[in-house]
Amino acid sequence: MIKTYRKTTTIKAEQFDGSDEMVDKYELIDVGTMHGTHHSPELYLTGSRKLDAGDWIATGANGEHWAITDDVFKKVYAELPVIPKVWADTIEEYKANHYRLDEIFTEWSWNYDEQELIARAWLDGYRVEAYK
Repeated sequence: MIKTYRKTTTIKAEQFDGSDEMVDKYELIDVGTMHGTHHSPELYLTGSRKLDAGDWIATGANGEHWAITDDVFKKVYAELPVIPKVWADTIEEYKANHYRLDEIFTEWSWNYDEQELIARAWLDGYRVEAYK
């Protein structure tokens, strides 16, 4: 029987721009040159599919890399929400003290959009807003 699963960890990802810097950074292999063709390179991540400019290079929890086409990436992944440090501190305090998510909303008065953002941050993780 087929079951439905969700991802339980975050990844880091960078959109491939075709630059030599990214080719070097990810140690991409130019299969075209290896086979004696000198037209546009056919770049591959080790153990992955062909990589084109605009595709994404994902880095997993163990440092492994894989390629994802732009259209698939946009369907599957979303950036973590960016929240103020005070919100992040509150989330961490509530989690450390074993409070439930709904309890954070009874103690603070947040509007609907803020509540949605807090819930996403609580469940998926977050990035702390940079000081200006």
